[in-house]
Amino acid sequence: MKTNIIGLTLFGLAFASAVFAQQTSGGITPTMLQQIKQSWKGTPSDKAILNAITNNDIDKLAVNRESLNNAPDTTFTYKVHSEGITNQKSSGRCWLFTGLNVMRSQAINRFNLGEFTFSQNYCFFYDQLEKSNLFLQGIIDTRDKPMDDRKVDWLFHNPIGDGGQFTGVADILMKYGVVPSSVMVETNSSDNTNRMASLVGQKLKEFGLQLRDAAAKGAKADALDKQKTEMLGTIYRMLVLNLGEPPTHFSWTNKAGVTKDYTPLEFYNEYIGQDLKNDYIMLMNDPSREYYKLYSIDYDRHTYDGENWTYVNLPADDIKAMGIASLKDNTALYFSCDVGKFFDRSRGILDPNYYDYGSLMGTTFGMDKKQRIETFASGSSHAMTLMAVKLDNNGKPTTWMVENSWGPGANEGHLIMTDQWFNEYMFRLVVNKKYITDKVKEILKQKPIMLPAWDPMFAEEE
Repeated sequence: MKTNIIGLTLFGLAFASAVFAQQTSGGITPTMLQQIKQSWKGTPSDKAILNAITNNDIDKLAVNRESLNNAPDTTFTYKVHSEGITNQKSSGRCWLFTGLNVMRSQAINRFNLGEFTFSQNYCFFYDQLEKSNLFLQGIIDTRDKPMDDRKVDWLFHNPIGDGGQFTGVADILMKYGVVPSSVMVETNSSDNTNRMASLVGQKLKEFGLQLRDAAAKGAKADALDKQKTEMLGTIYRMLVLNLGEPPTHFSWTNKAGVTKDYTPLEFYNEYIGQDLKNDYIMLMNDPSREYYKLYSIDYDRHTYDGENWTYVNLPADDIKAMGIASLKDNTALYFSCDVGKFFDRSRGILDPNYYDYGSLMGTTFGMDKKQRIETFASGSSHAMTLMAVKLDNNGKPTTWMVENSWGPGANEGHLIMTDQWFNEYMFRLVVNKKYITDKVKEILKQKPIMLPAWDPMFAEEE
C-alpha cells in the first residue's frame, strides 16, 4: 500500500491551521485593527489634546475650572479642637497615627495639654512584635496543611506589615499602654519602614519554614512554642536595633509643670482611660455586600489573642448621622477612605467633580461605588481623623474635614472633602458606642458573617 505523502501533508497543514485559528480566536485581526484605528481621527483638536497630554500632567489638564472656581467652604458647623499635625513620613502607619490622634484630641481638650502627641514609635514597636507572633503562631496552627493551602499561602505572603486598622489600635494600646512622644521618639526606621520590614519579614519566613520542618519531624506543641519564643527573641533584638527599646517606666512633666512617674499602662489609664475594645464600633459602607449585617474578617487582627476586625455594614447616610452626632459632641473619629481618588494634594481638596477626565479623554467613566469595589477599582487605602462638618440649613452635610498625618501642607495639614466625595470614597468610620443608633445596637447582636483574611476589600490601611 502506497502512502499519499502530499495528501497527508496537506491534511496536516489544514489541521494545524484550524487548531491555530481556534487558539487565536478572540485576538486582534487585521480587519479588527483597521476598525479600531478609526477611533482616532487625527483632527486638529485630537492633535491638540495629544500634544497637551504627552507634555503635561494629566491631573493638571483635567482640573474642572467650574469646580476650581467653587472650592469647598472651609467654615464648619462643628469642629473638634486639636493642636499640631503629625507626620507618618515614609511608613504605612496611618491607622496608628489616626487612632492616636483621635485619642490625643480628647486628651488635649480634657487636660488642656496644648500641642501634644502620643509616641507612635512606642506602639509601633509592640505592633511589629505582636504581628510577628501572630504569623509564627499561624504557622504552628497550620503545620499539618500543605504549603499550597490557601491560608498557609496567605500567611507566607503576609508575614508582617506596617499597615493596619482600628482593632490594632485597641489591642496594642490596651495591652501595652502609651507614652508621650518625647519618651520614645521616632527613628529613621520608624519614619522609613521599608528596609526594616523587608528584613524582619524575610526572617519570619525563614522561621516559618523551620517551624513547619520541626513539626513534620514530630515536634510537639510545647517544643514548637519554645522554638517560637526563641525566634521572637531574635525579632525583638532586630526591632530594638531599628526602633529603640520601649520604656517600662518613665517620668513626664505636664504643661502645668507637674512631674510624675508612670508605667505606659498607668499613663494610658490616666490620659485615655477608655475600653477601646468595647466602647468603639466600626461602621462600613460596602454596597457590594448586604447592608444592616454584622461581618468579621478571619485572622485580620494585630495580636493573636486580640479581636478580629468586625464591622456593621450600613448605607452612607446612616454612617453620616452617627458621625455628625460625635462631632457635635466635640469627639473626633477614626475615618478611612480611598484617598487617592479625585484628590488635589496641593490644595488639600477631595471632590469627585474636581477633575474632568471624561472630557479630556473623550469618553465616560461610569462605574458606581459597588462596581468599583467589585472590579477592585476602589477600596480603603488610608486612615485619617474626621474633625469637622458643615451642615446646610436643613441639617444636611455639605463639607467635611479630616486631620491627616502627612505633616504640614495645605489647610495646615487637613484635607477638605465634599459630601459627594464622602459618599463615593468613604469606607469606614469608627464611632464611640454612645453615638450609635438603636438599629445598630440590634445588629450588633447578630452572629457575624465570617469573611476570609485574603478578601481584597480588607487590605491594610497605610
